[in-house]
Amino acid sequence: MKADIHPAYNEVDVTCSCGNEFKTRSTLGKPELHIDVCASCHPFFTGKQKMLDTAGRVDKFRQKYGIK
Repeated sequence: MKADIHPAYNEVDVTCSCGNEFKTRSTLGKPELHIDVCASCHPFFTGKQKMLDTAGRVDKFRQKYGIK
């Protein structure tokens, strides 16, 4: 295996838009990383999933099949 071909794998501080902060390791090369969604605020992990209704499709489906 060749020497000195791998990028540096350093510790970075990750900051989410919700305010959550944690440390991880990355080859990014910067000491900080800003993200939009993390495990603390993502709907899949929190269980507070929002249903997007584009052009009334959800309401149309509910009316068609009698779901309230």
